[in-house]
Amino acid sequence: MVRTGDQQTHFVLVHGACHGAWCWFKLKPLLEAAGHRVSAFDLSASGINTKTIQQVATLSEYSKPLLEFMTTIPPEEKVVLVGHSLGGMNVSLAMEKFPEKVAVGVFLTAFMPDSDQKFSYVLDKLFQITPAEAWLDTQFLPYNDEIDSEKSMLFGPSFLSSKLYQLCSDEDRELGKTLIRPSSLFLKDLKNAKHLTKGGFGSVRRVYIICDEDKAIEPKFQRWMIDNSPPDEVKELKHVDHMPMLCDPKQLSVCLVDVAKQYA
Repeated sequence: MVRTGDQQTHFVLVHGACHGAWCWFKLKPLLEAAGHRVSAFDLSASGINTKTIQQVATLSEYSKPLLEFMTTIPPEEKVVLVGHSLGGMNVSLAMEKFPEKVAVGVFLTAFMPDSDQKFSYVLDKLFQITPAEAWLDTQFLPYNDEIDSEKSMLFGPSFLSSKLYQLCSDEDRELGKTLIRPSSLFLKDLKNAKHLTKGGFGSVRRVYIICDEDKAIEPKFQRWMIDNSPPDEVKELKHVDHMPMLCDPKQLSVCLVDVAKQYA
């Protein structure tokens, strides 16, 4: 049960593309030490989940572990949903389906859609403004031989080091290189997906957390998403890259506890 003040809040942490529950390993104990409950798990074809990305055709299938988890939350409880990077899309889907179970949706340097445009709008926009060479050695490969096949995505070592983990320790960078798995942005699926609604997604309070030295989803683009679909509050973490839970987990922990006190 979520309560205010210094009592327990239930945080649900949702990782980004190519990552898994493992990326929260520094943050989870900090939130728990502050007296909160924390759930972090692998989405489909992520971390130690047994599926491969080629077996996951849609964002809903990719989000299945999160959506199944949301069904187990008792009616009287509201959680703080935290989505990192692509995890913002998973969190948005959960907010749409279970608005009554979410105290606040937190978008941590994450893709944040809206209830007016296509679900794919913010992802489409990023691809429009990002030149192909900016992805460096990231691999985009079709699932199969069909012309309109969904594509998998795997960050290359150079992209990971220079645009995702540039402020992280050498150890964290090595961990990332070792544990990432192919993911997908599900652009084909999202182009045809149902719009998010004002009564579902739009009814849940939102907080956006900007990471000021993110080179993967740059602050300028984060602010564009904020202007496109204004959240209830915007917070900013200083001197952090795209992986704040690794490069400065203490600053992130303080920020999330603050959000919980205000919204949960």
